[in-house]
Amino acid sequence: MQYFPAFMKLEGGSCLIVGGGEAALAKLRLLEKGTGSITLVAPRILPAIEEVVRCGRVIWEARPFTGEDVRDRRLVFAATGRGEVDERVSVSAQAAGVPVNVVDGPAASSFITPAIVDRDPILIGVSSAGTAPILARSIRAQLEALLPAELGRLARFADSFRGAVKAVIPSFIGRRRFWEDFFASPVARQVLAGQEQQAREAMLSRINRGQGSTAQGTSVEGSVALVGAGPGDPELLTLKAQRLLQGADLIVYDRLVNPAILEHARRDAERLFVGKTPAAHHKTGSHQESQGEIQQILLQAVRNGRRVVRLKGGDPFVFGRGGEELSYLEAAGVTVEVVPGITAATGCAASGRIPLTQRGLAQSVTFVTGQGEQAASEPDWQSLARLGGTLCFYMGVATADRIAEKLMVAGMNGATPVTVVEKGTLPEERCLPGRLDGLPALIAAEAVEAPALIVIGEVAGTQNINRLPSFAAAV
Repeated sequence: MQYFPAFMKLEGGSCLIVGGGEAALAKLRLLEKGTGSITLVAPRILPAIEEVVRCGRVIWEARPFTGEDVRDRRLVFAATGRGEVDERVSVSAQAAGVPVNVVDGPAASSFITPAIVDRDPILIGVSSAGTAPILARSIRAQLEALLPAELGRLARFADSFRGAVKAVIPSFIGRRRFWEDFFASPVARQVLAGQEQQAREAMLSRINRGQGSTAQGTSVEGSVALVGAGPGDPELLTLKAQRLLQGADLIVYDRLVNPAILEHARRDAERLFVGKTPAAHHKTGSHQESQGEIQQILLQAVRNGRRVVRLKGGDPFVFGRGGEELSYLEAAGVTVEVVPGITAATGCAASGRIPLTQRGLAQSVTFVTGQGEQAASEPDWQSLARLGGTLCFYMGVATADRIAEKLMVAGMNGATPVTVVEKGTLPEERCLPGRLDGLPALIAAEAVEAPALIVIGEVAGTQNINRLPSFAAAV
């Protein structure tokens, strides 16, 4: 992040604009909406600026700029369009520790002005860090169309009840739940429609109900959602997953969850990593949480009134142990929401252009875990070898030699195509084609690391065809 987004308080401060042309007029119109005083320094000004000066909000000093002009300013704008003058303004302001913006000069600026959506007191700033201001304005226009014109009225309405809500709902979590429910309620829609008197009566009723629900120490009800994070690409999150991440108090996440996905969570949400490396699943004395410990963490958080998102790579119910967590929590009386995610087989195969089923090549697809080492968890290798469809092995990098050996012993042809998709859907994705009898050597030679999916079957042979002829798009 090249620029840190912040909102400057203008009330009680003085801003300086240097220049009297169109650029200065644009900055003047921007600052006019604030509550601070404005001084404009320029030998000559446009007639449109003269009209603003006559209204009394702006002090015009008809002279050239001097270094003393920046003293005690809240913000400074250099808008003369003359490089040597704007440079002097920038140097003087930065030497005095005053934030300065040079119009069309981001290199000489200590801050930049974003495209602004103004629903006072709600403000949204959209910035491209000076690289594409037209794009930023286009995004602002889209936001303007989405947001109600009376959004500021709703914010002021809520502010007028903050003290009353705090007085009757002492719990921070309880107050946040109250406001989350309020902004999605018919009362909020009444405010936006201009029916403020009816909204005030309804709001008092909601506050009284909130007081009753928290009386005598009654705790706020918590919840758990088992959410699939998909194979890695944040854009593959479902809309419901994003909504739940925005409302969560606690996010309990696994090793396979891309950190970029956590950026979709509310910034003040607690994040708790409970990931297990593949080799640590059955080790005792590991510093990593066991499955039982994870389940206890979820239950305790719910009993403390927290909204919990249990975030899992892929889909919670496909080799994610989501079923175990669901059974444990429901047995304890907890209501659990399950949000599916794109599992690795479908996500990685799509990213690698591998059709899991295709007429004439594969009529079925089977998901298999590559971690089974005990007799009870061994797959039926004979059946897998006879299926004739597509096999997708999860977590099979460390056991690829055994997978290949068992399948060939069971009768699968060693020339059967395979493709290893490493870090599928991520920028560093690699698709490595080969044969079943060369699978262990392929993984060793390419130093494949988890997470990786192993696709075995005739469809894996289409990977080379689909990836190579990029020239076709240009024909």
